Amino acid sequence: MKHLLVALAAACAWLTTAPASAQTKWDLPSGYGVNTFQVQNLQWFADEVATATGGKLKITLHPGASLFKANEIKRAVQGGQTQIGEFILSGSANENALFGVDSIPFLATTYAEAKKLDAASFPVLEKLLAGQGMKLLYTVPWPGQSLYTKKPVAGLADLKGTKMRAYNPATTRIAELIGAQPVTIQLAELPQALATGTVDNFLTSSASGVDSKLYEQVKYFYDVNAWLPRNAVVVNLKAFQALDAATQAAVLKVAAAAGARGWKVSDEKDDEYLKELAARGMTVDRSSEKLKRELKAIGERMAAEWLKQAGPDGQAILDAYRGPQAR
Repeated sequence: MKHLLVALAAACAWLTTAPASAQTKWDLPSGYGVNTFQVQNLQWFADEVATATGGKLKITLHPGASLFKANEIKRAVQGGQTQIGEFILSGSANENALFGVDSIPFLATTYAEAKKLDAASFPVLEKLLAGQGMKLLYTVPWPGQSLYTKKPVAGLADLKGTKMRAYNPATTRIAELIGAQPVTIQLAELPQALATGTVDNFLTSSASGVDSKLYEQVKYFYDVNAWLPRNAVVVNLKAFQALDAATQAAVLKVAAAAGARGWKVSDEKDDEYLKELAARGMTVDRSSEKLKRELKAIGERMAAEWLKQAGPDGQAILDAYRGPQAR
């Protein structure tokens, strides 16, 4: 009887403490490689969440499109196939134009401008994603999108008839407007597309040029810095709400820190990446004035097109960014 009572007491103690010490596990897919600063920042976020929650929440990172392809991640989080994920906002602009605000050419071309645009658009995107069953945790920008080409170009006319990589509706539209053929290719597939001649040129960041070794197949880089696209980290709303209040607060605190850290790292590394591209044998043109002028004209047209699609919410973002007097 004595042994039975001891066993029952031990069982009751385990049942009392088990919920408090139980570990919740989340999977975090990303479409980008483990060597990218974006994924390294995700790993920092996951590690810090584990520390902040005392191990109650463990986030396992799955980089390089190993769990879901880049263009599948948002839907996977939305549908509960994974609890948390990272995706590039502008990749979903066909679904809702508001996702594409940061890919309007020459609307925001510096980190300071991009940060201001982020502040103006974050509440609108937060509400939009909440309506889709997700919580927006933080965003981190890529360095400015610039032009990579296999052959030297003096202006956009030189790109007419070429095959131009597209990764979102904005890059598809740019290709159409300059008379190029848009070819939808995710970043992980771009080196292979270049090797097989599927793509002749593209707009992407200095970071992608280094991380994906694009300098091995393209030799000309024009630093037009057309826009700074943001990656967003989102969590399934039900998964987030299933956490206790203390864990939720810890996740939000770490997310804010990861966002600030990511913006800082992106800004610091941009110049480093440009120097690396030059060191790897690329011709890096940091003036590109004619290309900038021509792309800016396209940007003005695309901004008007975007506003028609984005409606009042889009106008509210631009008003907050530019000021209502700029209408």
